[in-house]
Amino acid sequence: MVGVLARTPLTPDIITWFGFILVLGAAALIITGHPFAAGFVVLAAGFFDILDGALARLTGRVTPFGGVLDSTLDRLSDAALLVAILVFFEDTPWLVLLVFLALVGSLLVSYIRARAQAAGLECRAGIFTRSERIIVLALGLLLSHQTNALVIALAIIVVLSFFTAGQRLFYVWRHQKSG
Repeated sequence: MVGVLARTPLTPDIITWFGFILVLGAAALIITGHPFAAGFVVLAAGFFDILDGALARLTGRVTPFGGVLDSTLDRLSDAALLVAILVFFEDTPWLVLLVFLALVGSLLVSYIRARAQAAGLECRAGIFTRSERIIVLALGLLLSHQTNALVIALAIIVVLSFFTAGQRLFYVWRHQKSG
């Protein structure tokens, strides 16, 4: 697929934006009460999230801006999906709290990695990265017709995101450069 895209005028940044637009569509589907359809759209958007970096590497178009754009739109995508679920659960305070914690945990995992990189450490430590979060969330949406599947997915995201944040903090502590 990347080879085919490389022969088109599409740039990695365009692919990144397209994936983000798909996520916004998934968020709209969640808000309007179509979580099952949203699950498929989230998976499709995740596919484009993989393609943009692969296309950049294959075509030699890896740029600092492209990396920052990708990371920024990834965070906005995570937030858009979780805020849509928040709206979906707005009448149930404890579920609102669960979604909030999923958002905080997701952002922490990415933030710790970014701060570690800024400090000169490559921090890919942790068992539950964005890819795993997206898969679990998509499965929760796809199985949302089952009782509590989305709630279970969110709980998994909360627990494993905070665990991964802890793993990353520990990694940075162990590998810090003395100066």
